Amino acid sequence: MFKHILVPVDGSDTSLLAVSKAAGLAKAFGSAVTALYVVDPYPFTGVGADFAYGQAQYINAAKAEANAALEAVRKAMGDAGVPVTTVVGEGHAVHEGIVRALDGTDIDLVVMGSHGRRGLEKLMLGSVAQKVLGVVRVPVMVVRG
Repeated sequence: MFKHILVPVDGSDTSLLAVSKAAGLAKAFGSAVTALYVVDPYPFTGVGADFAYGQAQYINAAKAEANAALEAVRKAMGDAGVPVTTVVGEGHAVHEGIVRALDGTDIDLVVMGSHGRRGLEKLMLGSVAQKVLGVVRVPVMVVRG
């Protein structure tokens, strides 16, 4: 039924629950799985030498965090016997990176975690899952923590 599943991850326990769900679906349907971690390449703006140094530190830290999260995905998928491709994507907002990852691919299902924020926290931080649901044209399975 699903040939290719995209699992956006952020290193949280909730995203690992989505990885587990995606692994089960992949085994059931024989699906390919791609795990995606989105990094904002330009999270702040500034001028001068301090900005360049800060930007380089940020990129190194962001890539290290992405690699750690994707390594956890590789381990979980390996334990489940499911091969996975991992990708570090870019986007000024996480949902933009997810949409960009879908463009021109054969991905036909997104499985992602949702932290279930409500009220003021949701207003301030937003909901990546809700934004993805509003713009993608493939089914999205939202896994709650």
